[in-house]
Amino acid sequence: MSITAQSDWWKSAVIYQIYPRSFQDSTGNGVGDLPGITERLEYLSGTLGVDAVWISPMFPSPMADFGYDVSDYTDVEPLFGTLDDADELIEKAHQLGLKVIIDWVPNHSSDQHPWFLESRADRNDPKRDWYVWAEPDDGGQPPNNWLSLFGGPAWTLDDATQEYYLHSFLAEQPDLNWRNPMLVDAMMDTLRFWLDRGVDGFRMDVAHFMAKDPLMRSNPMATGTKDGTKALNEYDTQEHLYDKGHDDIFAVHARIRDVLDEYDDRFAVGEIHESDWERWAKYYGTDGDGLHMPFNFSLLWASWDANDFRDKIIALESALPEGAWGNHVLGNHDEPRFATRFGPQRVRAAAVLLLTLKGTPTLYYGEELGLVDCVVEPGHEQDPWGKRYPELNRDGCRSPMQWASGPGMGFTLPDIVPWLPFADPESSVTDQVDDPTSTLSLYRSLLELRRTTPALTTGAMTMLTANQDHVLSFSRTLGGETVHVAINFTDAPQPCTFPGSVTQVLGTAGSRAGTFSRVVLEPNEAIVVR
Repeated sequence: MSITAQSDWWKSAVIYQIYPRSFQDSTGNGVGDLPGITERLEYLSGTLGVDAVWISPMFPSPMADFGYDVSDYTDVEPLFGTLDDADELIEKAHQLGLKVIIDWVPNHSSDQHPWFLESRADRNDPKRDWYVWAEPDDGGQPPNNWLSLFGGPAWTLDDATQEYYLHSFLAEQPDLNWRNPMLVDAMMDTLRFWLDRGVDGFRMDVAHFMAKDPLMRSNPMATGTKDGTKALNEYDTQEHLYDKGHDDIFAVHARIRDVLDEYDDRFAVGEIHESDWERWAKYYGTDGDGLHMPFNFSLLWASWDANDFRDKIIALESALPEGAWGNHVLGNHDEPRFATRFGPQRVRAAAVLLLTLKGTPTLYYGEELGLVDCVVEPGHEQDPWGKRYPELNRDGCRSPMQWASGPGMGFTLPDIVPWLPFADPESSVTDQVDDPTSTLSLYRSLLELRRTTPALTTGAMTMLTANQDHVLSFSRTLGGETVHVAINFTDAPQPCTFPGSVTQVLGTAGSRAGTFSRVVLEPNEAIVVR
């Protein structure tokens, strides 16, 4: 396979994910909004220095899943603002040199979307087939054993029409039928609506779910989960062969790519949870007809071990089709924050890793402060999934951004209780921005180094082997420029040897003067040398 040449802004960009409920409250209601994001864009472009913002769903929604249940794809949720606010955000972002990526939810809508209200009104309604409906089996039960990721059957019986509708997630999130040409045309128009307003790209939610087995076969039962442990929940008891990822999905993504290619320099990255690298790579398409990138989540699920990280990085590079570009993430709105998963002592090393690896990095808001998950008291969960499975609650990683010290932390008014508690009242942008030893200062230095060092953006990558059981080290090379990176994955000092004499450019545990070819890294230390 080969990928047709495309504009490469997204290859060299650092993407910053914003959860709009939690970034900046401009109205004093304890919930973030679009004017709040606009207010903070100069921090992103100037103080921090990222290149693009990805905004999690901002569409009108009953909020059964905090925006991932869309009731109108061509408007803005009033809680977050108005279309005018969205236009102002896009315009100001572009003035500051920032690209804007928005979250598009193509697998399902809200059950309050007018399309679904029409679809369920009558079996003969023209929009009936815009969603996935099925007759009960002979015993009156669902047509197969498919399960909802949020628990229970993926089918709900509609009392009025006596058919089941499919919902891969909550019952309030009915699945759209991407085999219906009229539905496809309507969804393409929602993309054009935002592209016409200047949006630079889309993050496509659960983009691998959109095509199911047309025969609706039941899934086989699982013999075990990926790591050999027992299932965490009911969903993990099945092998999900038929309820998502049917091969027809690639034609769907090709149609989406056609729409993006009607415009200049637009981009799509898909949320693809696929552990088989060969299958994952197919989402790039052939000859430029697929996603610009399917998200690579492998490092999210890695153990903090040099060999495990190295293996997953090499696996990604080996899986990429010719001409394709990889990507890495260490956090997002669905996973515990990095500092919670691996410990605050490893946050600085992780920053170096994310921002020097080959591929586009996505940085989750607040990671630049080293935030941990907030603590949500039992009975105060907000996450619909967390209410059903407390051990899987995603509230912790969605806490409000911490801009300043004191009540409200610059996120909201001092006397307002935010929608979720703050993670760490002792840490904020104001506290860290002028401290040269802070995590925020490290991120700023890394982003500046990346911006001024082409080898760290689009350069080739070669893995190094010195002390590889404990140290992950690699080179980035472009033209005559070579930069080496070394990360100590242990809590003990570790030696590392470089291929030649080098000088330190950046480090997480202080500077080293002069030249050297061998160094002893401090516990969890990371350095960049040339």
